[in-house]
Amino acid sequence: MRRSTLTVLFLVCALLAGACVSGNQPTNSTSGTRKVKGPNDPVSIGFSMDTLKEERWQRDKDLVEKRAKELGVQVNVQVANGDDNLQIKQAENLLTQGVDVLIVAPHNGDVAASIVEAAHRQGVPVISYDRLIKNSDVDLYLSHQVVKMGEMQAKYLLDHVGKKPANFVVVGGSPTDNNALLLHQGQMNILKPAVDRGDVKIVADQYAKEWQANEALKIVENALTLVNNQVDAVVASNDGTARGAVQALEGQNLAGKVLVSGQDADLASLKLIAEGKQTMTVYKSIQPLAYGAVEAAVKMARGEKVATSETIDNGFKKVPAILLEPVAVDRNNILDTVVKDGYHKLEDICSGIPPEKCPKP
Repeated sequence: MRRSTLTVLFLVCALLAGACVSGNQPTNSTSGTRKVKGPNDPVSIGFSMDTLKEERWQRDKDLVEKRAKELGVQVNVQVANGDDNLQIKQAENLLTQGVDVLIVAPHNGDVAASIVEAAHRQGVPVISYDRLIKNSDVDLYLSHQVVKMGEMQAKYLLDHVGKKPANFVVVGGSPTDNNALLLHQGQMNILKPAVDRGDVKIVADQYAKEWQANEALKIVENALTLVNNQVDAVVASNDGTARGAVQALEGQNLAGKVLVSGQDADLASLKLIAEGKQTMTVYKSIQPLAYGAVEAAVKMARGEKVATSETIDNGFKKVPAILLEPVAVDRNNILDTVVKDGYHKLEDICSGIPPEKCPKP
């Protein structure tokens, strides 16, 4: 009877523990002992980044550093420039320096599992930032609702295409980035039923290596050739690939006539949206993501719990997750979203474009 009661109590505790991340517990059988920092002890955070090539990643870096300074903690940022081996070496270097928590925005979500293993051997928790680290015992995942973003992109274009059947081109992101796969999942959640209804024909569906605009350019150029320019919409997974798509469309005098989605609310793409060449983007406020990662890292370092409301399966376990909600932005709500939030200034968006194209306050 006593054994049964203990078993029940254990299960109840396990279920309750799933609602939060503990900062002072080992995470697997190979974990080292976590050293919990006291309330007045200095905290050191390592931030391993894939790239700074896109505008948004520079924002992430700046905001992480800003919040760390505000909280009085040290942050060391390393950037791998799309090189998996370099990212692993940089992460190992951060661990050698004695960081208390590691935040990782992985280039390759599968390869980065070795970073989690190395960190756990030293008792250092790992936060998977923006992109999910797969097949690993990662401690926390902070991102936006990626599947929903893909759904938003496809649904916006489907709602505005005004033609049935409509020819769609789907341009994914890097196939090594789990977010690209999740975006594609969301896009297909919307497009597949439309295909089954006969409302949509997907004439091309390819991933763009490393999210490169020139890869997107080639994909869209080839699709235009394949269907003799009869393309009605391009579901581009981020703003870089969207700009590549727009470039391909401009080559055939189709810019502004074919709908194009995007993601990240890059300044260059907001200009294209104002001009009518890109149709929409998905705006993800970076500040809550960056600030949330630093705040969670500090709590983990001090052995405090991080409240989470969701979990994401990474192939190894259900990872506790904090997922932020994105916003669809088009020409009609630029002022009420990215400008109002201070993400971009209206004068910067309007710089270099015809005055009549500038959104009016």
